[in-house]
Amino acid sequence: MSRILGISAFYHDSAAALVEDGVLVAAAQEERFSRVKHDASFPETATRFCLWQARCTLADVDSVVFYEAPTLKRSRQLRTYANTAPRGVGGFQRFVQRLFLERGDPLHEIRARLAASGLLTGPGPRIISGNHHLSHAASAFYPSPFEEAAILTVDGVGEWDTTTISVGRGSKIERVSGIEFPDSIGLLYSAVTSYCGFKVNDGEYKLMGLAPYGQPRFSQRIRDSLIDIKDDGSFHLNLRYFDFLAGTRMYSREFETLFEGPARTKVQPVTQRYMDVAASVQAVVEQIMLALVKHAVAATGLRQLCLAGGVALNCVANGKILRSGLIDKLWVQPAAGDAGGAVGCALQAHYAAGAPRRPVQPDAMAGSRLGPGYKNVAIRQDLDSVGAVYSALDDDALIASTAKALADGQVIGWFDGRMEFGPRALGGRSILADPRRADMQSVLNLKVKFRESFRPFAPIVLAEEAANWFDISGDSPYMLIVAPVLDRHRRTPTPEEERLTGFERLGVARSTIPAVTHVDYSARVQTVDRDRNPKLHKLLTAFARLTGVPVLINTSFNVNDEPIVCSPLEAYRCLLKTRIDRLVIGDLVLDRVAQPPKAVEKALAINPSAAPAAVPDDFLYTMH
Repeated sequence: MSRILGISAFYHDSAAALVEDGVLVAAAQEERFSRVKHDASFPETATRFCLWQARCTLADVDSVVFYEAPTLKRSRQLRTYANTAPRGVGGFQRFVQRLFLERGDPLHEIRARLAASGLLTGPGPRIISGNHHLSHAASAFYPSPFEEAAILTVDGVGEWDTTTISVGRGSKIERVSGIEFPDSIGLLYSAVTSYCGFKVNDGEYKLMGLAPYGQPRFSQRIRDSLIDIKDDGSFHLNLRYFDFLAGTRMYSREFETLFEGPARTKVQPVTQRYMDVAASVQAVVEQIMLALVKHAVAATGLRQLCLAGGVALNCVANGKILRSGLIDKLWVQPAAGDAGGAVGCALQAHYAAGAPRRPVQPDAMAGSRLGPGYKNVAIRQDLDSVGAVYSALDDDALIASTAKALADGQVIGWFDGRMEFGPRALGGRSILADPRRADMQSVLNLKVKFRESFRPFAPIVLAEEAANWFDISGDSPYMLIVAPVLDRHRRTPTPEEERLTGFERLGVARSTIPAVTHVDYSARVQTVDRDRNPKLHKLLTAFARLTGVPVLINTSFNVNDEPIVCSPLEAYRCLLKTRIDRLVIGDLVLDRVAQPPKAVEKALAINPSAAPAAVPDDFLYTMH
C-alpha cells in the first residue's frame, strides 16, 4: 500500500492530509487542535490525527510532501528585498533570522519537528517539496469528478506564481500559462481588506459580505489606476499604490488618496465609503475572474473547470462564473486556500509516480468530512467529566425534537460525525436556526457569534429542493456558490425601504427566508443530499414537514476569532458561552438553561490551549 502525507505550514492555515493508494483518508487543520485561529505552526497534532485515522505510523508512510518549493520561494523573497532596498531592510533582517537562526529550510524543519515529537524514529520516509500552485491545481483536479478539465488557481502568491491556468487529463496536470508576483488579484483584494479595517488572510470574506451594501463607484478608478486588465484576463498592478513589497502595510498613501480618505481602523464604524470601496473591488475581481475563465476555456478547449487558491473562496465570483455560460460544469476545492495544499501535494506525488486515476462521483472529497469523529461512548465520557446534563434519544426522536425546536425559534449547536476540512461548516460542526425569522441574522451575529451585524448567513437546503428556492443548477455541497433567491420567494420593499442606504437596509426582510437573503437577494447556498449528509438531510426533511420550508440557516460552530469546535468539550463550552439554546451531539441533547452551575464552572475553567488535543477516543490515549 502506498501512503503519502501532505503538509502545508509556516504561513497560515497549516494542515496535514494522508492519501492511501490515491484515496484521501484524512485531513485536518492544526487550528482545530491548537485552538489558535489560522495557526501557521507545524501541524503536529493534525499529522498525529491523520496517522491515527489510517491506523499507521510514520514508518508506514512512503513520502512526506511539503506543499511548496522552498528554494523558489526564497529566490522570490531575496529578489524582492534587493529590488526594494533600502526600504525593505527590516523585512530582510527578519528573513535572514528565520533562514539562519530558526531552521529557515521548511524541509529540515519538518524532519526536526517530526523527530522532536517522537513521530519520526530512525531515517523515516523521504521528505520532498512540491510546488505551491501545482499543489492548488492538484487539490482541485484530482478529487474532482472530471476525467479532463481546465484548472484555474488564483491566490496571493506561491513561490512566484499568483495565477495559473493548467489542464488536467487522467492522472496528469500540465501548466498552460501563469502570472507572477507582484501582479496578484489576491494581494489586491487583501490590500482593500486591510484598508477597510479587516485582517489580511482572515477578513476577506467580511469584505465580500460588505460589498452588497455599497455601490461600485470606484470600479473604474481601480481599473484606471490600480490594475491594468487585458482581454485575456492577464493583469498588472500599479505598484505606486501598494506597499507590500517592502513596507509594513499592504497599501501606500496614494492608495488612500485614490479612495478619498484614510484607512479604517478596526474600531471605527464602517461608513458608506468603505462599503462602496468593497463593492468596487468585488466588481473588478469578478470581471478579472470571468476573463480568466474565458481565456482558460479557449486555451484548453475544455468547458469543465476546476478552481482552487484563496480567491476561489470568493463564492460570489464563483456563482457568476457558473451562470456566465462560459463553462458547462464547475468544481471548487472546498479547502481552496493554503490548507488544501496539503491535500494537493500528496495527491500530486501519488499520481506523479504513474498511478492511474479513475474519477469518483460525485467527487473524492467525502463531503470534506475528513477530520476527527467521536463515538457516542467518547462523547458521554467527555461530558460526564464536567458533570453535564443531557438526554439520550433514538435517531427518530432526536430529529423530530430538533426540528420542532428549530421551528419554535431555538438556535441549535449541531455536532455530527467527522469534522469538516476547510473553512466552511457543512453539517459536522454547525449552528442551525430558522431562516424564516427576520430577526435571526442579528440574533446570531450579536448573541451567538459576537461579530459584525452586517455579516450574512448561509442557507442549507435539501438538494432535491434547491432549484425551487434558488437560481442554481446542480449541487453546491461545499457552500462555495452564491445564487439569487428566486423571484417567487422575494418580498418587494416598500418605497420607504427602497430609499434606505448602507446598514439601514439590514433590517429589511427581502424574502420568505429573510435570515439567509442578503441585501442584494443573494444567498451562499449549501445543498444537502442523503449520501453525503444523511442525518442533516433527515433534519431538513422533518423541518420542511413542519414549516413547508426545506431550508435552514447554517453557520460555523464557533464564536468570533475562535476556530470551529472539534471535540465534544469544545462544543459544550461554546454552548455555555453563547445564547445557543440546545446542543445536539451524537445521540445526546443538552439544553443550555438546564446545565448545573458546577458543570458550567468546571467546563469554562478549562483552558483550551492547555487542554489535551481534541482527538478521538483511543487516539487521545495513545498521544498522552
